[in-house]
Amino acid sequence: MKESVSTSDTAAVARRFEGTQSPHVGSFRYLLADDTWEWSDAVAAMHGYVPGTVHPTTALLLHHKHPDDKKKLAELLQAVRTTGEPFSSKHRIIDTAGNVKSVAVIGDRLLDRDGTILGTSGFYLDLSEAIEEDIREGVDVAVSALAGARAVIEQAKGILMVVYAVSAERAFEVLAWRSQETNVKVRALAEQLVAEAAGGSGAQPIARTEFDHLLMTLHDRVPEA
Repeated sequence: MKESVSTSDTAAVARRFEGTQSPHVGSFRYLLADDTWEWSDAVAAMHGYVPGTVHPTTALLLHHKHPDDKKKLAELLQAVRTTGEPFSSKHRIIDTAGNVKSVAVIGDRLLDRDGTILGTSGFYLDLSEAIEEDIREGVDVAVSALAGARAVIEQAKGILMVVYAVSAERAFEVLAWRSQETNVKVRALAEQLVAEAAGGSGAQPIARTEFDHLLMTLHDRVPEA
């Protein structure tokens, strides 16, 4: 299926991750017309597969869900497959080796240039405690390299930490991943996120699905250099 995806949405989320990108954040895409899923190399690896060796299906997704989470995830996936609506979920998966991992999955609408819903695209964030020390050094180096932008990046990280209940390291990985996917600098994305969050102060708290959409489309509203 060939589709024309609007640049105002997450057209880049199906890109394969390069070796320099985080193995703990990966993209996915679901196309309604074909009832097909696509995983980035990082998401395949999270599930225990060698990248390029698996073709994900709804049945395979459910197979990897923890038994205690499977029922609610089956209902969520059915809604995604029916409507392509935005969603977010924090749950557990079991990889091919039997390891239990906590993940957060955020999805937003995938639209064509006419605004027709093609499906859903988004990302997985590996929340497993076992990888905290493994990534800490790399994250510290990345943050140090952005010392001049530390304040606004820390603010943006704080927003993500509160909304998704994740660690500072995971929050930074989300920002870095969106930067790599959209080719927009981390600092610019952080500034836009902080500005939009501050702009909503005093109003009704933003709904979770609205924030998910805000995050996935943030790059479209970054002022041009």
